[in-house]
Amino acid sequence: MNAKIALAAALAALVLAGCAKKEEAVEATQEAAADAAAAAGEAADAATDAAAAATDAAAAAGDAAVRKRPSNWR
Repeated sequence: MNAKIALAAALAALVLAGCAKKEEAVEATQEAAADAAAAAGEAADAATDAAAAATDAAAAAGDAAVRKRPSNWR
């Protein structure tokens, strides 16, 4: 979700850059677009890390469930 918001901000910044007439405004908008793209990359990295942690937790829970089953259970 954060990546989508950052992408929308980057696109909006690019639209503003296309409409701006002053060089300073264009530079500031381009910097904002670059910052938004960097934030999107960081959000994607965080999502990947969270998914890996969730996978590890699920595997650990599965291992614990297998170890706790009754000996007469087949």
